[in-house]
Amino acid sequence: MGVDPKWGTLNEDPILLEGDSIFIPTAARIDPDRTRQLAATNVAPLASEPVPVVVVGEVLRPGTYTVNNETGTEAPTVTRAIDIAGGITDRADVRRVELRRLTQTGLQSLEINLWELLTSGDVNQDLILQPGDTIAIPTARELDPTEAAALASASFSPDVIQVNVVGEVRNPGAIQVPPNTPLNQAVFAAGGFDPVRSKESSVVLVRLNPDGTVSRRRIKVDFEEGIDEDSNPILRNNDVVVVNRSFVTTVADTAGEILRPVGSFFSFINFFNIFSGGNGR
Repeated sequence: MGVDPKWGTLNEDPILLEGDSIFIPTAARIDPDRTRQLAATNVAPLASEPVPVVVVGEVLRPGTYTVNNETGTEAPTVTRAIDIAGGITDRADVRRVELRRLTQTGLQSLEINLWELLTSGDVNQDLILQPGDTIAIPTARELDPTEAAALASASFSPDVIQVNVVGEVRNPGAIQVPPNTPLNQAVFAAGGFDPVRSKESSVVLVRLNPDGTVSRRRIKVDFEEGIDEDSNPILRNNDVVVVNRSFVTTVADTAGEILRPVGSFFSFINFFNIFSGGNGR
């Protein structure tokens, strides 16, 4: 009895005769192990065939996508689809990703733990996709800073995040930085503190939390500081860093606002003098 490297014993692949019928039953449930095994056989769909899927929830660009295999040798997977959708947001719960698949017996759902894929290399968590699959990434109830740093380096995370550095820096506004960028590096990327107007001792970090609340904390900036959750935290997408004015700048700006009406009055007097010959008569 011969052995086929992909199917096992050859008597499981009998020679067909004219008039034979082949019936393939529907699986009772999604089996990750068997799905991956079948994908490696010669009866599986070609890996190069595009697979239309829907990605919703905590990804940067939720929507409908066609997943094409880049190498043509491996079937499209969940993490590949998430990557095409822009990657996960910093509020994603990767332990409870849901794969929904419509079969002949109805809609089936399977929970996927991508954290296990990252930490233990469990490839069965990275399911092979079929046309029409929906991938749903829920919102995390809370975020662990250590886990957030690990997720930022994952293949299904975005390549860059956007943060806003506003106030007294040389180049205020939105900037794009790599994941795992600490606060002090974002200030540096915005041109650093304005040497005349800024209050260099501290900044304010404003963050939207997964539960919808907004946190605000003051942090002393040290450009020599390494990553530290308390003194130099890793930034998340859409964080806002506010660099306040120094005391001297605040006083000067306030004085300018107070004296502006007076300056306008004297400007009016000068304008009047132009038409009166400048002699007041």
